[in-house]
Amino acid sequence: MDDTIVGLATPAGEGAIHVIRLSGKQAQKILDVCFCPVHQDKWLSDTTFTLHLGNFYDGAMQLDQVLISRMKGPHSFTGEDVYEINCHGGLIPARRIIETCLRQGARLAEPGEFSKRAFLNGKMDLVQAEALIDLISSRTELSADLALLQLGGRLSSRINEVRQDILDILSYIEATIDFPEDEIDDLALKELSEKILNAKENSLEIFKGSKTGKIIREGLSTVIAGRPNVGKSSLLNALLHEERAIVTDIPGTTRDEIHEYIKIGEVLLHLTDTAGIRESDDPVEMIGIERAWKALSMADVILLLLDASEIRSGRLTNEEKTILEEYANKTIVLINKIDLLSSYEFKDTFLSPEVFALAFSVKNRIGFAELEKEILSRVFEGEISVTIDPLLSNIRQIQALENCIHSLEKALEAVYANVPFDLVSIDVRSALEEISLITGHQVQEELLNNIFSRFCIGK
Repeated sequence: MDDTIVGLATPAGEGAIHVIRLSGKQAQKILDVCFCPVHQDKWLSDTTFTLHLGNFYDGAMQLDQVLISRMKGPHSFTGEDVYEINCHGGLIPARRIIETCLRQGARLAEPGEFSKRAFLNGKMDLVQAEALIDLISSRTELSADLALLQLGGRLSSRINEVRQDILDILSYIEATIDFPEDEIDDLALKELSEKILNAKENSLEIFKGSKTGKIIREGLSTVIAGRPNVGKSSLLNALLHEERAIVTDIPGTTRDEIHEYIKIGEVLLHLTDTAGIRESDDPVEMIGIERAWKALSMADVILLLLDASEIRSGRLTNEEKTILEEYANKTIVLINKIDLLSSYEFKDTFLSPEVFALAFSVKNRIGFAELEKEILSRVFEGEISVTIDPLLSNIRQIQALENCIHSLEKALEAVYANVPFDLVSIDVRSALEEISLITGHQVQEELLNNIFSRFCIGK
């Protein structure tokens, strides 16, 4: 934190401008040596936010004409003195300016080090820091909107309210323990249980939308499955509107997974086309089938294609039956090739009533609108809507909140069982530790390094 750091904040390559970010105690001194402003008097002033035109030098050699934005700490992104040097695009001007700053005593910033300093200086918490990553890497408008809500601090505020509730519970327990001569009566037990229950319910309210938040952030893992030649690769191509997968009449053409991304509404789908699932003696095909089963176990949604003529005849393979039994809650059945039948009423099929099934034709694009509607309905838990509240979307945050809720449940059970208050406090403290991990009130350096290493160098 005592070093002054420098890094390229724009992508390397040719462009109109490059932005070089400089942050730290020695930033002003470094630029006093290298930068010659057009208006020297304004450069020497102590104004917090200023913009300066001038020339950048390495000794006597001019490197470029630049525009420098000055943001004095603590009113800056990092909380330190920050200078953003806008030079002409191209690798040579940017590289020369960075090398000059390094020779004057700056250090090349590590990935995410500017954002890490912002966190350490109290300019943002971990939820907001991770929202920055999500905003930069967002692939849909909805994921960008969610990241902005988190970056604005609304989610952090809700989490901090629960954290304060837990701190109040601990204070109540400590006060009771400090006065052992006062007998713990039923009223005290009732008050404590109500406090813990309230904290748990508020935590559950935050947790409620985490599944949707995770899908908005990462995309919906969607696996296309079925027997060979049922139309899986044709479905992938139809959804992508391009010939991505090879389609032939030969069974077992697809032997490895094919991964692609598409947007349905404002939701990103991570599509996986898998090998046809059947019994096989071919060692290469067997590897593909094994990978298909693994993909099914990890999927958010399974698109199981069944042959319409086979359904009408009441024939399912053992593999199809297994998918319908083990993954019924996340499977959408597409009864494909209905275009080959004179009629396609399937009211009397033996599919379970719980299974959502669609009459479908990849070739004639029958059922695609209904499929999209069902997928969006599952993402937004019944409502096809792009209006979102601040939601947990990060697996690290979700896991910490789950652990917090579990600890509060254990504390509540202990109170109901008349366990001594000092033992109840163990579970309450555990809940506090877990929720503190979310915003960074209590966090190890290893975790911080892991989070901020996902940023680019200039962020």
